[in-house]
Amino acid sequence: MADPLTEQMVAEARANSPAALRAVYESLAPAVLGYLKSKGCDDPEALAQEVFLTVFGKLSTITGGAAGLRTFTFSVAHARMVDDQRRRERQPAPAPYDPLADIRYSESAEDTVMGSSHMVAPLLEGLTDQQREVILLRVVADLSLEEAAQIMGKTENSVKQLQRRALAALKERFAGKEAAEL
Repeated sequence: MADPLTEQMVAEARANSPAALRAVYESLAPAVLGYLKSKGCDDPEALAQEVFLTVFGKLSTITGGAAGLRTFTFSVAHARMVDDQRRRERQPAPAPYDPLADIRYSESAEDTVMGSSHMVAPLLEGLTDQQREVILLRVVADLSLEEAAQIMGKTENSVKQLQRRALAALKERFAGKEAAEL
């Protein structure tokens, strides 16, 4: 614990004695820091430093000895705490962005298709990888024959054939399910 603030210490601090200034700081700083922390300041250490810069700058004008210095120091600390609260009210801390909590959130096309994968995946299961790719590119991605052919590295005619076979396989599967349900 720091030495209590004495009249002799204050008088020497007014004369700008480095040892006395340090003693004043060590005597008052823990209490000032504790006060600023208890008030919920963002950066109490920085505010405490501002308090002492102000106090040491005004040391020659402070009256009342040790009690007057203590009172002035806590008056400055209170003013810095109020300034900090006002600053935080004007500039609130940004909240972290949560895309799922954003009411403007909408699913991407991929999320929509894959989100309903419990319905889409079984439909595409019986198809070959290339047939599945053609259906996804042509139907889901809504690409032209030319675009799908370019992506797959195939001719337009081969993409047409793959699509025709994939749709035929899907039609056959649906026809089989309808007959089974009757």
